[in-house]
Amino acid sequence: MAEVLVLVDHVDGALRKTTTELLTIARRLGEPSAVFIGSGFDAAKEGLAAYGAEKVYRIDADLSGFLVVPQAEALAAVAAQASPAAVLVASSPEGKEIAARLAVKLGSGLITDAVDVQSDGAGGVSTTQTVFAGSYTVKATVTKGTPVIAVKPNSAAPEAVAGAAAEVTVPFEPSALAQSAKIVSAKPKEKTGRPELTEAAIVVSGGRGTGGDFSKVEAFADSLGAAVGASRAAVDAGWYPHSHQVGQTGKQVSPQLYVACGISGAIQHRAGMQTSKTIVAVNKDEEAPIFELVDFGVVGDLFAVLPQATDAVAAAKA
Repeated sequence: MAEVLVLVDHVDGALRKTTTELLTIARRLGEPSAVFIGSGFDAAKEGLAAYGAEKVYRIDADLSGFLVVPQAEALAAVAAQASPAAVLVASSPEGKEIAARLAVKLGSGLITDAVDVQSDGAGGVSTTQTVFAGSYTVKATVTKGTPVIAVKPNSAAPEAVAGAAAEVTVPFEPSALAQSAKIVSAKPKEKTGRPELTEAAIVVSGGRGTGGDFSKVEAFADSLGAAVGASRAAVDAGWYPHSHQVGQTGKQVSPQLYVACGISGAIQHRAGMQTSKTIVAVNKDEEAPIFELVDFGVVGDLFAVLPQATDAVAAAKA
């Protein structure tokens, strides 16, 4: 069975949920093999084994402080050694750049922002994407070389399956070009206690209808253990940080549940969230375009609806 390489997405060995999702997808295509770059290998190995990684390629080089070019080179070195059936990476800004550089190095086709990946039954890989601001759903396949696929978070439910996680050390030295740009300073992101927006299973977003008061949106999100998002109108008004913007020019999310509160549903916002599995909208304008998209809609004032929903969730938990 051919190997399928998964670039491990982690923070000092703590696996992100995207990695377990990719390992689950990799089992559909062949034998999952993880590629680990960075520190914290010992902490990550057990988790990789728990989600089916049969091999773990460990890059024997310190790439901390560099941008993505050395990572693309390292992944290309592993691909040359393993001759994989496909390479999967998380579809984050960094992941997509690594995937693009890898595809060039391998002379292979590239697919980004896939929301589903399956075997085509003939030894190839079939993907599903949403394109043109979410207006179309397309099926695509790579026709040249090793498929390099960047997969959106929440595209698969992680399934734990025991793997051997046999360690394979890969000697590696980045090129001079790859070392020509370095990170000179960094600081940890301020913790909010909420999940990362692009990885969250539930997202609650607020828009112009909040009038700048996100307290009810945040309270409802916290009751669900959800991330908080915002529309472009809300962040442009300075009501919420730009890092939380959901939309074509913000972050694209695909959670199991998306709740839009006081958001009209302009195409710019829809492009960032309409691949969500279940969509709920709360808006007092019954003609709002968002209602054309939703699975469930509530016509009402979010300042009246959300507190009731928050209390109902708390009561259900109790």
